[in-house]
Amino acid sequence: ILPFASVNQILLFLLVLTVCAILYNKVHKAPSSLKNETVDLESPEEMEEEIPVVICAAAGRMGAAIAAISSIYSNSEANILFYVVGLKNSIPHIRKWIENSKLKEIKFKIVEFNPMVLKGKIRQDASRPELLQPLNFVRFYLPLLIQKHEKVIYLDDDVIVQGDIQELYDTKLAPGHAAAFSDDCDLPSTHEMVRSVGMQNTYMGFLDYRKQAIRDLGISPSTCSFNPGVIVANMTEWKHQRITKQLEKWMQRNVEENLYSSTLGGGVATSPMLIVFYGKHSTINPMWHIRHLGWSPDTRYSEHFLQEAKLLHWNGRYKPWDYPSVHNDLWENWFIPDPSGKFKLTRPES
Repeated sequence: ILPFASVNQILLFLLVLTVCAILYNKVHKAPSSLKNETVDLESPEEMEEEIPVVICAAAGRMGAAIAAISSIYSNSEANILFYVVGLKNSIPHIRKWIENSKLKEIKFKIVEFNPMVLKGKIRQDASRPELLQPLNFVRFYLPLLIQKHEKVIYLDDDVIVQGDIQELYDTKLAPGHAAAFSDDCDLPSTHEMVRSVGMQNTYMGFLDYRKQAIRDLGISPSTCSFNPGVIVANMTEWKHQRITKQLEKWMQRNVEENLYSSTLGGGVATSPMLIVFYGKHSTINPMWHIRHLGWSPDTRYSEHFLQEAKLLHWNGRYKPWDYPSVHNDLWENWFIPDPSGKFKLTRPES
């Protein structure tokens, strides 16, 4: 017969063994669904990629940036980070508008653009002074404004996004290409619109081929142009190829030699990009950039075509927050009134 103390020791040992077995089962035999959740949370493949979208908020047209942001955010489940770029004096207004509206849920960073970087690089042109606004050139300086992203979307403020921005972000860029754009000859359904308003869609409409420096480029004047109002950019390639320096070089040459001007089709921000990216850019799906909605107050696309479009762009003089303009109902769907009351839509009844 075992002594009483020995029996107690055996019982205590068995009890400890049982507790250890229970704890082991709890840790190592958790329900498979719980284990899967843990794996998913920690798996780098499952982490949602952040999509950086750059939009400028210019004084006098901030409602445009707000409507664009509202349309993007409302039509996507993606993890979007908005970079809202403004000049120093207009930044408090745009911040207040975002924070005091339903857009307060978005992820955003306000970035101040210093117009001093443009000193000596813009030729004054009185015919369309709005094209000389400093924020028109933000797209030239993307790597200086956006530090941590490999791939970036840049959008003009006069756009509305009707598709999921993830699709645009997934645009494939060919090796060695720093950016993707929409070619101006890409969509047959827009050709009639272009012809009817007399808009140029070739390099001839942007560069002055009477100048030797332009002829020396060896680019045929009938080459199809592209529109840099929607850009998917690779920051690594952009920096590697020193794209910003190349663009600045052509801006300075234009100041000295007047190689392009805003009296030509595209103003002063498109032309340097046409030169620098000639033959070295990838292509965006044409439905992701339906253009020319602001080119004429009379010419309209079919409603069915516009419903199919993923992105609408009111490039041209006739903006949807102004009057006259076309298809402004599609734009107003996404507009959020200014809580401060400073920005107002111009409408015939007003």
